[in-house]
Amino acid sequence: MTTFGTFIASPWGSVMAIAAMALVTFLCRIAGVVVMSRVRITPRFERGLRALPGSIILATILPAVIDNGWPALVALGAAVVAMAVTRIDIVGLVAGLGTLAIIRALG
Repeated sequence: MTTFGTFIASPWGSVMAIAAMALVTFLCRIAGVVVMSRVRITPRFERGLRALPGSIILATILPAVIDNGWPALVALGAAVVAMAVTRIDIVGLVAGLGTLAIIRALG
């Protein structure tokens, strides 16, 4: 094994990998701040930014809902209704998970 390979396989290789990942994460986060400081925020752009978290959540959850069939779809509907009525995230989470648990418990 080469000297470099030995270093990578040592505990210091793990430390260097973690340090490199931390640096890349920091640079990605700071790059967002730097780029957005140079962008003019128009009302249309602001509406898009406000809608982004919901879009990301939907893009993450929808494939799982489709794969798990109607119980997951009903649970998602319960979560959406609870969120629309109360505007409290945790209530929507509890409603969705509770609905799914009840449906699965009933068969």
